[in-house]
Amino acid sequence: MAPPLGNDGQTFRPERRHSRRAVLSGAAALGAAGALGAAGCTRVASASDEPGGDLLGRLRAQGVVRLGIAGEIPFGYIDRDGHLTGEAPELAKVIFKRLGVDRVQPVPTEFGSLIPGLNSQQFDVVAAGMYVNPERCAQVIFADPDYQMLDSFIVRKGNPKGLHSYRDVVEKKAKFATGTGYAEIQYAVEAGYKEGDILIVPDQVAGLNAVEAGRVDVFAGTALTTRAVVRKSAKAEATKPFAPLVKGKPHVDGGAFAFRPSETNLRDAFNTELRKLKKSGELFRILRPFGFTRAEMTDLTAKELCGG
Repeated sequence: MAPPLGNDGQTFRPERRHSRRAVLSGAAALGAAGALGAAGCTRVASASDEPGGDLLGRLRAQGVVRLGIAGEIPFGYIDRDGHLTGEAPELAKVIFKRLGVDRVQPVPTEFGSLIPGLNSQQFDVVAAGMYVNPERCAQVIFADPDYQMLDSFIVRKGNPKGLHSYRDVVEKKAKFATGTGYAEIQYAVEAGYKEGDILIVPDQVAGLNAVEAGRVDVFAGTALTTRAVVRKSAKAEATKPFAPLVKGKPHVDGGAFAFRPSETNLRDAFNTELRKLKKSGELFRILRPFGFTRAEMTDLTAKELCGG
């Protein structure tokens, strides 16, 4: 789902999309949109033998690109009016339009199914704000990150256990939860938390519910999603963003679009347009309505985050 995260006062808009109710409504719409997408789209064409792939040419010819999304606010989701939105889909609309592909079409799935779905050609691109890490880089290729992000916890009001890092969670024997397929699983394990003791829940809304109900002491997610989901909670709050430790050093995550390994031509063309948007400042204007601040803009590269 980032060097030290600042807060320039920008908030999510429209606000109704980011309340707890809107998240749940979006999830309900997600299933309907998935059914519509499956019924209304042709199968993704198989990869060719052309060096670097010919997917961009095929997308231009058919006029539509299929986006794999995971229903996570604010990264990529169906709103309660049934419209595709989120930072990644809105960015995709701009970039693919510049690449000669006029329409984007959502293919909703679970987060853990995004990479398998991409590689089995259920959709063309992952547009879900996916973190770039070496494990994923072994399965797909990434564009350069369009944002960077720190972690944050959802805790009970007042943070009674004083949880500000994964090390705190371990030392204070806190009951810990995070989301399906989240990078935060590994961060907790690296800090010494036993993986089998982690409660895995579907998303940040379920995490908030678990904290509010007292089933866990803490839920870990991105700074952006945690601060959004607790906004109207009377029982929970989000902690100050922090950088998790990886091999003993503070680690900054970056989220990016993912492509099949054979489609380097499409990835490179996408990167070219992304760099233009960064240079002009238009990228920030696209992401800002979804709660991103200037501190979350980045010059990180996929190569850096892939470990090479």
